[in-house]
Amino acid sequence: MKTTQYLTNIVQELSQTAELISDLETEKLVNQILASEKVFVAGAGRSGFMAKSLVMRMMHMGLEAYAVGETVTANLEKDDLLIIGSGSGETKTLGAIAEKAKSLGGIVAAVTISPQSTIGELADITIELPGVTKDQSEGDYKTIQPMGSLFEQTSLLFYDALILRCMEKKGLDSHKMYGKHANLE
Repeated sequence: MKTTQYLTNIVQELSQTAELISDLETEKLVNQILASEKVFVAGAGRSGFMAKSLVMRMMHMGLEAYAVGETVTANLEKDDLLIIGSGSGETKTLGAIAEKAKSLGGIVAAVTISPQSTIGELADITIELPGVTKDQSEGDYKTIQPMGSLFEQTSLLFYDALILRCMEKKGLDSHKMYGKHANLE
């Protein structure tokens, strides 16, 4: 098969994911993002890269947002929001971060394939995304892609959709956000 045919298949898979995501839970997350003094985002591996893209866009919107584990990350305080992206919902380091956030009075949101997972059960808001975890050969959702690729790609697109909804609610457009873009490049 040609590379472009694989790309076509991947895009077709992604086009089917949106209808499987809860609008109700998503709107809860949007409202919590906008209501929180600080927003923290965490993920491991490729899911972590997707999470960092969300932090960047929140910063562009003028929100106080941080990637957990960076040297410039602030302290989480009561009622701050922690968003964890984890396909399995069982990544031990992320579970410990979720527990710590809860113990500090934080609000935890999980973006996961597995809402019944350890992290999903700890979360106050749970967004279920379609996909298979990296250690599953099969799951409820079928994909041609290896490991957690579909979850990671859907996460990136979901995070961009969250940003668009937040922008709408805050009355922002790309031009206004560009004023917060890095300028030392």
